[in-house]
Amino acid sequence: MDLGLAGRKVLVTGGTKGIGRAIAELFVAEGAVVSICARNAAEVTQTVAGLGHGCFGQALDVADAQAVAGWVEASAKALGGIDIVVPNVSALAVQRDAAAWKAGFETDIMGTVSVVDAAMPWLEKSDAASIVIISSVSGREIDFASGPYGAFKAALIHYAQGLAFHNAGRGIRANSVSPGNTYFEGGVWHNVERNLPDLFAQAMALNPTGRMGKPEEMARAVVFLASPAASFITGTNLVVDGALTRGVQF
Repeated sequence: MDLGLAGRKVLVTGGTKGIGRAIAELFVAEGAVVSICARNAAEVTQTVAGLGHGCFGQALDVADAQAVAGWVEASAKALGGIDIVVPNVSALAVQRDAAAWKAGFETDIMGTVSVVDAAMPWLEKSDAASIVIISSVSGREIDFASGPYGAFKAALIHYAQGLAFHNAGRGIRANSVSPGNTYFEGGVWHNVERNLPDLFAQAMALNPTGRMGKPEEMARAVVFLASPAASFITGTNLVVDGALTRGVQF
């Protein structure tokens, strides 16, 4: 299937590792040009070099709305516009103290809202504008991350569907993807495996497939939803979890 992504201009936050990097790499493989951001400048430079010609990146914290706006503007200039936005960064706030709630709100919620708001003038000019927000299965059922992480991931699904409804008439689609447990080197579950083996064993036991997902499996869902091939899909939340969750999604 031709996804129609050749020449499309894509923004991905948190694009240097894990799901974000897999998303950026798959967009490039499909012929798009990509701009990424992340907090570590060296990792941004290395990732952009690996993505190849025409790609762009900057180091920043998505909780800084002014920095996000500057990156979006610089990205639009470097890429020649913006067609697709993928807000991917999370504070991973699984604690339940005030600091975790604050970090989750500033990063997960406002980091997403800031990049969408800043990109909207360019999305309005695109003939295939699309927003895909990375949520989580923790946003649709109660699990060990049922504090700020789960609450804000649920809010992102609501936000994406609101964007879809309010922008449908302008040709701007919006969806969310909710990954299940995703394992990669240096990621959350890799660290849990090394440091909290009992928790890791409990988490593995919940996966009916006998394994966790891979970043590239999440990326495929995101890239399809973002692409012109999914031109009539908007306002949906796509769960990619290997049957981990048990709630029925009507």
